Amino acid sequence: MITQYELTLPAFSRGYHIITKHIINKLEELPEKGIMHIFLKHTSAGLTINENADPSVTVDFERFMNKLIPDGDKLFTHTMEGADDMAAHIKSSTFGQSLTIPITNHRLNLGTWQGIYLCEFRNHGGNRKLVITVYN
Repeated sequence: MITQYELTLPAFSRGYHIITKHIINKLEELPEKGIMHIFLKHTSAGLTINENADPSVTVDFERFMNKLIPDGDKLFTHTMEGADDMAAHIKSSTFGQSLTIPITNHRLNLGTWQGIYLCEFRNHGGNRKLVITVYN
């Protein structure tokens, strides 16, 4: 059986935001065993799984990625929507727009310290939409 949901996240500030609870709260009961696929319908944000306990991880992600791929780099020609435009697209492709997570015993089978992150790369990204597909 396949179940699919669409979730509109609230607008988040630029940075890395743990959205695990947003996703879990949207879902009905998960199957005993299965797979959850999460797809982000945007080209200037990303998804990843990482540390969910220490908030300094999100700060370090932001600092490192901004140093690696700075806004307004002179290499970029795609700047129609501002200095953060092309940098956001590159970061989005670096992180990716989808995740696959196993389901075991009616729960997401994440590690103890793992959380699902929305990586917001725009200064004003707005609401972001996810398609969540559960396979069992």
